[in-house]
Amino acid sequence: MNKNLSIAIGGDHAGFEYKKILIDFLNEYNVKDFGTHDSDSVDYPDFAHLVANAVESEEFDLGILICGSANGVAITANKHQGIRAAICWNGELAELARSHNDANVLCIPARFVTAELAKEITFKFLHSVFEGGRHGKRVNKISC
Repeated sequence: MNKNLSIAIGGDHAGFEYKKILIDFLNEYNVKDFGTHDSDSVDYPDFAHLVANAVESEEFDLGILICGSANGVAITANKHQGIRAAICWNGELAELARSHNDANVLCIPARFVTAELAKEITFKFLHSVFEGGRHGKRVNKISC
């Protein structure tokens, strides 16, 4: 795994605690926290757009978004042309999201996984590589 990866991370109030845990877990990487910075209620699109913009502009290699279900942040991030955001609730899905779908934003459902599982999901996502080949052909058909 490339320790020089840059990772944009963000989430809403439901993902705040896990975001803090993951930032500590990712201490060997270049990580930027795009908020929220406390557990007060906020609107998830505000932070999902920041992370998606950072990845889409190639300022950051990958993104991680965390909210209660992960649906809202995934829907928001996927509005960006260069983003392939995947909701993952276990390590195998995270690995497949990267290796088969070339996902560049991981979306974690904080209300449906433990903190330890969130770390495992993140680890698998960061340590998987896009396989290309037949998967590349399919990924190339995603953009409108």
